[in-house]
Amino acid sequence: MIDKQAKIYVAGHRGMVGSAIVKQLTAAGHQNIIVRTHAELDLTDQNAVKDFMQQEKPDYVILAAAKVGGIHANNVFPAEFIYQNLMMEANIVHQAWAAGCQNLLFLGSSCIYPKLAPQPMTEDALLTGILEATNEPYAIAKIAGIKLCESYNRQYGTDYRSVMPTNLYGHNDNFHLENSHVIPAMIRKFHDAKINQSATVTLWGTGTAMREFLHVDDMASASIHVLGLTTEHYQSNTAPMLSHLNVGTGIDVTIKELAETIQEVVGFEGQIVWDSTKPDGTPRKLMDVSKVKALGWEPKVTLKHGLIDTYKWFIENQDQFKSH
Repeated sequence: MIDKQAKIYVAGHRGMVGSAIVKQLTAAGHQNIIVRTHAELDLTDQNAVKDFMQQEKPDYVILAAAKVGGIHANNVFPAEFIYQNLMMEANIVHQAWAAGCQNLLFLGSSCIYPKLAPQPMTEDALLTGILEATNEPYAIAKIAGIKLCESYNRQYGTDYRSVMPTNLYGHNDNFHLENSHVIPAMIRKFHDAKINQSATVTLWGTGTAMREFLHVDDMASASIHVLGLTTEHYQSNTAPMLSHLNVGTGIDVTIKELAETIQEVVGFEGQIVWDSTKPDGTPRKLMDVSKVKALGWEPKVTLKHGLIDTYKWFIENQDQFKSH
């Protein structure tokens, strides 16, 4: 368990995962939570991060800050994705260590695994094959983050841990029509089509690709759970240079099934058209989550209930998305 009095720095507290983590830490009675907006602290600025860490000296760091996006964004902005993510994690991990912080949690992504990794993907599939080309720069940055944590643990005796979530969705997601991930993009498309009384909604790919989805509240609970494990308990289930943990539901659906569920949740009564000239991405991405479950964590939010909850949040906050 994390001491209620401990000073916890959450990097990326305005993002989808970071905001959910702050909400759950606050609800659990943690009152010494440190946050900074991008305007207050540029995480790609080495000196700024150094000054911040030396001043605050947090007991725990949760690295939830990242430059993220869907297939389109990863294709169009590959330099930004690799540069910004590498800089943020290198600065935060190194300066946390330099400030004497022994406990850090790094949040990665399931895209670290090879495109054709055996399914479901186990932690030891890392670095065993070619990555999915569309998001390789982002994946390389996340792999580097894992190895940063493991290297500091080996050399300096820190306890830096990594969790690799499957596809996340929920409150505070990005609903931009071009730069968002599959669930928010579909919610936005079906909602707009319903409002405009469109006859059809066109979606990318064939609908045959399979994906696993995790509600952000489940990811937040997993992050706090893993960070709070004793060193002995955590290390007994991981290896020094293979210390990351998969976090997911262990259940996947086809994109077609997902689309039909979102269509039902939103209440769009038209037809779905699949544009097979657009990429499907990786054929299947399912996480083996037996390790994190053995450490005492289980997901609680079903996909249907999570989608209902997310659509409700979108409706309540849609004004902020109308400009894009």
